[in-house]
Amino acid sequence: MMYDTRKITEGALMTGAYLLLLLIILFTPGFIGSFLLFILPIPFIFYSYRHGWKPGILMMTASTIFTLIFATVFSLPITLLAGVGGLFVGGAMHNKRSAYETWAAGSLGFIIGLLSVYLVTQLFFGLNWMEEIQTALDEAFSMSENMMGALGSGEEVQQQLEGFEEQIRALPDYLPSILAIMGILFAFVSQWVSYKVINRVEGKKFQFPAVRNFNLPVSVLWYYFFALIFTYVFAESNNIWYLAAINVYTLTGTFLVLQGFAFLFYYVDVKEKSKALPVLAIVGSLLFPTILMYLVRILGIIDIGFSLRQRLEPKK
Repeated sequence: MMYDTRKITEGALMTGAYLLLLLIILFTPGFIGSFLLFILPIPFIFYSYRHGWKPGILMMTASTIFTLIFATVFSLPITLLAGVGGLFVGGAMHNKRSAYETWAAGSLGFIIGLLSVYLVTQLFFGLNWMEEIQTALDEAFSMSENMMGALGSGEEVQQQLEGFEEQIRALPDYLPSILAIMGILFAFVSQWVSYKVINRVEGKKFQFPAVRNFNLPVSVLWYYFFALIFTYVFAESNNIWYLAAINVYTLTGTFLVLQGFAFLFYYVDVKEKSKALPVLAIVGSLLFPTILMYLVRILGIIDIGFSLRQRLEPKK
């Protein structure tokens, strides 16, 4: 009975904490409000970690009801995203999963949450995401066209404009992989912040393993190559198979980039080089993605395909 009372009390406190964070986000536009979105799932994560899935679902239900009462109906999609993602992360921690297993579960939860936001806003609020994205892309292309037109009107400028327009028109096709990458990012940041909070409150030692230990299974490499082949096979048809292929190719390619960066951290650790080298590689890849990001991806492919880390292990 005492345990049930404590569970209800903690549920009420976490629901109140969530509503407080939600109201702060609603009245704090700009960068701070966007950053707080990553912190919003923490009450759900903390409560689900302490008490498991079922109490977490009850807390999410209560939070949804109070959101509709005290906030606006437009806050419902945010609650779905934070609640579902937080339940998956907290539930995995409650079941004593490893950090990467928890990250995988949380990524799935946040992807489901993002899909829920997409469906709810489209069905109940009449928001057509594809049209909104296309409108925003058209405006971006018009601005770029005006800027490049001011620089000149030669054949080279025209070719660059045509290439840029083609890339912009193709962006909506990548929406599934964009949602997946956003879900993975949400899960990582929310889990990392939750680790810090739980470690401080409960004296635990939750942490992610060192980046150099991140290692993907060989199956990811096969998915990448098969998706790459299918993008050429179905390139002319532009049907559902082509859309599936380019999204799997984009998602697995992103994972391989992470593998490449992890190998760089592993290399500097084994060879006792400066840890600034992989950091500079990350910064350079963000500044010059068309060149360096592909090189890092190739490094990730070689690392998985040829077991580079085993070859670099110091001989005992």
